[in-house]
Amino acid sequence: MIAPPDRMPLPRTFFDRPVLEVAPDLLGRVLVRTTPDGPIAVRLTEVEAYDGQNDPGSHAYRGRTARNAVMFGEAGHVYVYFTYGMWHCMNLVCGPEGTASAVLLRAGEIVEGAELARKRRPSARNDKELAKGPARLATALEVDRALDGTDACAAGETPMRILTGTPVPAEQVRKGPRTGVAGEGGRGDIHPWRYWVADDPTVSPYRAHVPRSRRS
Repeated sequence: MIAPPDRMPLPRTFFDRPVLEVAPDLLGRVLVRTTPDGPIAVRLTEVEAYDGQNDPGSHAYRGRTARNAVMFGEAGHVYVYFTYGMWHCMNLVCGPEGTASAVLLRAGEIVEGAELARKRRPSARNDKELAKGPARLATALEVDRALDGTDACAAGETPMRILTGTPVPAEQVRKGPRTGVAGEGGRGDIHPWRYWVADDPTVSPYRAHVPRSRRS
């Protein structure tokens, strides 16, 4: 049986492009997370681009570390990081090896496996909130550091797969400053690298960077 066009996996060549091309093109695509309990699929509605060592907002700005090593590898792999001591967030690596560019998956609409996502996100007030924000998205899809380095373009069974879905028309794509990024990297006039689907209720609210206070 031949899969319909919108259910075909995206090839590695899709990701092996400049990150500012890949990021807006991911809107409307479908991420499928395969779990032991069944699949969970999310239609991507909000993303952010990070351009490696050219980008002061990127984890890779100061070079390669054990934490960000996957970003320097082959396009189409999943980069997962742990933040604030409590949340995971997931990215898709883009561009040629060594460039360390990636797209943060910020939000989406659960289109399959909502009952599984609800079990992982019991605090969500409704299904629009299940994956509304990068940590919520990762939690709903049961994503943690164990999936760091997963090849989303591998042949055969894989925990992650990105399907063609229905790309969002250019006139429905909005862009602006990245959420919670400090300094130059958070300036919308320099890095308007957050992209989202206009008027979509699953898109997370913009929040400027707020310095974390230190306990005395």
